[in-house]
Amino acid sequence: MLVDGTETEGVVHVPTREITGQWFRLRRVGPTRPWPEASVHIDIDGPFDLARTTRPVGGKGVLGSVVRADGSVWRAERTAAGPATVRLTAVAAGVRADAWGPGADLALERTPGFVGALDDPGRLVPRDRIVRDLARRFAGQRLTRTATVWEHLPPTILGQKVPTVAAERAWQKILRRFGQRAPSPAPQTLVLPPTAQRWCEIGYFELHPFGVERKRADIIAAAARLADRLEEAAAMDPEAARRRLSTVAGIGPWTAAFVTQLCHGDPDAVIVGDYNLPHSVAWALAGERRATDQRMLELLEPYRGQRARVQLLIKLGTPHPPRRGPHLALPDFAGR
Repeated sequence: MLVDGTETEGVVHVPTREITGQWFRLRRVGPTRPWPEASVHIDIDGPFDLARTTRPVGGKGVLGSVVRADGSVWRAERTAAGPATVRLTAVAAGVRADAWGPGADLALERTPGFVGALDDPGRLVPRDRIVRDLARRFAGQRLTRTATVWEHLPPTILGQKVPTVAAERAWQKILRRFGQRAPSPAPQTLVLPPTAQRWCEIGYFELHPFGVERKRADIIAAAARLADRLEEAAAMDPEAARRRLSTVAGIGPWTAAFVTQLCHGDPDAVIVGDYNLPHSVAWALAGERRATDQRMLELLEPYRGQRARVQLLIKLGTPHPPRRGPHLALPDFAGR
């Protein structure tokens, strides 16, 4: 897909599969060095916000597979050829991507999806004033498409039935203990999360001090044992992918939707089973402070095909409904 650019520059025009008539351009620049290293320029039409688009991947803590440093977005990922570090820098009309490591070329092939070049926000047709305003306010927000499954499963499973801050705290401790440094010249905070094989070797007793109880630990372990089969879901359509993921006991609609939203960039991977999201959607679209999943789906029905995008816009730009009780207490599994 990429033109070898050892001495000369190559240009490749690649049509998106879903967005008829739209194109992005990959331009290979610079000579190849002894350690596989490459760069491409990705042209993106329309409004674009690199930071917001990539934020859902990699976690929000100090350590992660996506971090921000020196004004750039850095990403660490594993490929069939080995690990890679990718530095993404917003430039005029798109993104420059520089990659290091054995998997540099393969990582760059996946980068257009990761930065949202395969997404088409224009497919959302606002039917409410609030959605119209949010779409205008966050016009540069695109849906990332990583084309990978496993990297999203452990952190998403950790978020089951616990507050986000508790899941993020556990994930940070896991990265410190079991993560690997990304290929140079990555920032020190950029790490490669454990592989599925490594997860098979991690005992529950090693996760318990990080605040992970046996149930979530067992779900991750079960998924790790089936990682190859689950990774096949990346090549399936989103609905088939969710069915494949749901064959693992403990992975339900909430987890499967989050994973396919990131892996496939699915704008209709609607999230159900979330503690706060139904209330936020109902508050934004109907002025109702409390709602069930069923009520949320009723309100989102006019946006079928783009329901996940509407949920994301509401999470980004509308306040939470007034609270009637205290915040949920953080669980203390480590102290038991």
